[in-house]
Amino acid sequence: MIFPSKRRVQHFAGAVTLLLVAQCFSLSAQTPSGATAAQQKAQDPLNRDSPQSSVYAFLEACHARNYPRAWHYLDLRTLPADQRLKDGPALARQLAEALDRDAQFDVASLSRDPAGDQDDGLSSNREVIDTFRLSGQTLSLQMERVTLHSGSSVWLFSSDSVTLIPQLARLTSDSPIEKYLPPPLVNWRLVDTPIWRWIALALLVLALMVLSGWLSRGALMLAEPVLKRVAPRLDRSSLQAFVGPVRLLLSVVVFRGGVEWIGPSALLRLTLGRILTLLFFLGLAWLATILVDLALRRLRAVLEIKHPAFSYSVLPLISRVLKLTVLLLTLTAVLANWGYDTTSIVAGLGVGGLAIALAAQKTIENLFGGVAVVSDRTVAIGDFCRFGDRMGTVEDIGLRSTRIRTPDRTVLTVPNSQFSSTTVENFNKRDKMLFHFMVNLRRDTTPDQVRSLLNSVTKLLTTHSKVDAGKIPARFIGVGTYSLDLEILAYVRTRDGDEFLNIQQELLLRILDEVEAVGTALALPTQASLTYAKDSIPAPNGDSPAQQLMAGNHR
Repeated sequence: MIFPSKRRVQHFAGAVTLLLVAQCFSLSAQTPSGATAAQQKAQDPLNRDSPQSSVYAFLEACHARNYPRAWHYLDLRTLPADQRLKDGPALARQLAEALDRDAQFDVASLSRDPAGDQDDGLSSNREVIDTFRLSGQTLSLQMERVTLHSGSSVWLFSSDSVTLIPQLARLTSDSPIEKYLPPPLVNWRLVDTPIWRWIALALLVLALMVLSGWLSRGALMLAEPVLKRVAPRLDRSSLQAFVGPVRLLLSVVVFRGGVEWIGPSALLRLTLGRILTLLFFLGLAWLATILVDLALRRLRAVLEIKHPAFSYSVLPLISRVLKLTVLLLTLTAVLANWGYDTTSIVAGLGVGGLAIALAAQKTIENLFGGVAVVSDRTVAIGDFCRFGDRMGTVEDIGLRSTRIRTPDRTVLTVPNSQFSSTTVENFNKRDKMLFHFMVNLRRDTTPDQVRSLLNSVTKLLTTHSKVDAGKIPARFIGVGTYSLDLEILAYVRTRDGDEFLNIQQELLLRILDEVEAVGTALALPTQASLTYAKDSIPAPNGDSPAQQLMAGNHR
């Protein structure tokens, strides 16, 4: 089985795997929820506290060839002490081989409750571990909860089940296939599994790598008519997106059946079962993300015409939130299937939530800031805005930050907490654009020329189809130091910046034409300079101009 090489899915699967591994390591390093130090000391050193833990520890001891330890999981109290030491290891070895060869036996299905499964119809201190068929009869292998001399309660294979071990050993002696295989393939073992079974598993993987693609495409072709009825606009290219997850799910199902037929050891089956569980839920998560993308793509196509800002700003954020939810649900489902108490995990996360919130305070602020920006619709992707002393075009609104393209063509990344708390001026929200211009006429312009210019400019603005002129668009506002000042104020009915610049250029040129038509011109700052030749103009009192100036300053 292989993952199709889609970068998005690889990143998603990699993130899930890393989270699972980290969670498993953290859980293995932690004590059970609610367990006190006294309770930890009271735990059985052989880990016989629940049916599952007892069977798992028994198989571990047998696979390590530690049969002197393994027989302590059998209830041999009816046997004399010397016979226990003699027969116990052999019985433990035969029982482990019987469990390893039974493909239907699954350690993960056993109860993890120290009290056992109370809904199995047996007495409270009994638990069915496995069943076998012999000559039309059903042999039940059971465990029993017994109290030791120390007062602790442990789970052991019951004494009546111990008497069935020789029969079970003969019943599950050798596979018929092994009679025709070379001895090395049968005798050489890895994780208590003969080499030929490992070879069979490898060949199954190779076969699935080749056939799973055909199987998935065939399954989609068969399902296409049904999908067309549910989603009539679903095209074949959209169906191709489902090939990857369907291929993975089919491979997991087929490989699971192959494992039961090949029959590896019980502990290897447990490990393979957990890996297949992880892959199965990854396939479901992959399928869910594709459905989210298709649904939001369809929703965007509907909203893009009437609500383009909403479709380009809110939908990407919704997509990320939904995919994050799928990731968390996948993580919870895998951990629950692996045997971890998800209720305790959630409770532990609740207790540690305060510490996490304090440590990630800025991250949480940015998350809620992004939600505030999207929900308030302050800006949308594609809007040109000013915030603080910066301005630019919004390119993306993420969970942590907002990216803005500045007029210098650089990308500015602003944390959402900062962006949502500052004053934002959105230029795309304008219903019309301001046209404001000052006309400074020469001081020698006559009043009639001013009146004529005001009338012509007012007529120009009021008759223009794209200008909202108002009541007094052009007015004489005063006499300046070197000019007569006219103010022109109107609105251009457009939201397009380029169109506004084109109209503004047209109006300015026509106003200049009107200024020229009335016979005046725009004023320029002027300064008169008087130059006197030395002693060229005698002063009335006979003094030179410089002397007269100095004398005037002293008067």
